[in-house]
Amino acid sequence: MTALLPEGLRDRLPPFADAAAAIEARVLAAIGAHGYERVDPPLAEFADGLGTRLKAGALHDAVRFVDPVSQRTLAIRPDLTAQVARVAATRMGHHPRPVRLSYAGAVLKLRASQLSPARETRQIGAELFGLDSLAAAQEVVTVAIDALDAAGVTRASIDFTLPDLVDTLAAGPLPVAPDALDTLRQRLDAKDAGAVAAVAPDYLPLIEAAGPFEQALARLRAFDRTGALATRLDGLAAIAATVGDRVAMTLDPTERHGFEYQTWLGFSLFGGGAGTEIGRGGTYAVVHEGGAEEAATGFSLYADRLLGDPPAHDRRRLFLPLGTPTGEAARLRAAGWVTVAALTAGDTPEAQVCTHVFAEGEARQL
Repeated sequence: MTALLPEGLRDRLPPFADAAAAIEARVLAAIGAHGYERVDPPLAEFADGLGTRLKAGALHDAVRFVDPVSQRTLAIRPDLTAQVARVAATRMGHHPRPVRLSYAGAVLKLRASQLSPARETRQIGAELFGLDSLAAAQEVVTVAIDALDAAGVTRASIDFTLPDLVDTLAAGPLPVAPDALDTLRQRLDAKDAGAVAAVAPDYLPLIEAAGPFEQALARLRAFDRTGALATRLDGLAAIAATVGDRVAMTLDPTERHGFEYQTWLGFSLFGGGAGTEIGRGGTYAVVHEGGAEEAATGFSLYADRLLGDPPAHDRRRLFLPLGTPTGEAARLRAAGWVTVAALTAGDTPEAQVCTHVFAEGEARQL
């Protein structure tokens, strides 16, 4: 049988599409309550503009095609962050800082992986532009946790990382040959002690400095004999104090995968007992026209991973037999019911996936 859709793309059917929309609305409302205003960039835009807004680029996984109107290359967004950064740097460049923006929309990746087979997903998030401060980081982490609460995520946790850790140490107390730096980052990320020992043995203690937050932070402080990381570690401690006991916290200081454009802070969000992350965030730099850089902090949630089985009450549907007065139907909807009217004499509550039927002036559960 011929596939109906390309690999990595799928339809979202009832009741999952309805449940996903409800979760998205709750998450955006929680973000909006902190003053983040909604923006809605287009699905595609000029590739040469989109790919230059974040310092490490944002188009390595983008689907590109030639626009028949302009004859220029367009890119379908693989991530919304770069687009929101463009909006902040151009259309809203004159606004007083900080600028707080939220968003939700579909993204499309060029290719999928075994761990993440979906190429099209929905992304929900928030970005704060114009400040590189502890207060900004504390706010964004707080908003992210509120968003998880709004989505109904259970057993939420946050894993912090320091994306520029190796660069900071290599430029200071623990020099590394430039041609060995990428290898060192990769081997630390992979927790490959043997390879790290071969490249830069002084960095070996960083492999052990991962785990529950307080324990990992203490190991990092012990490792940082020169104080090169003191500001970052103090910042992490302050963010953790803001979080308190709302979620479990871990620290993996050398985690790099997915944090290519983050600066001093990165974090992954988990929940529901799943081992796959449901969101990611951190600090980064936005590149303006002319090369000027602006600090930003934000996070994104992967909407499809927020959705479990829709609760039964989300499917509360009231069957209205043929001939039910329209005024009565309107009254029931105003009272909060989802009504499904019979359009033929043979229609049944079961065929319309209803949980209740309207009989003798009242709703009766089936």
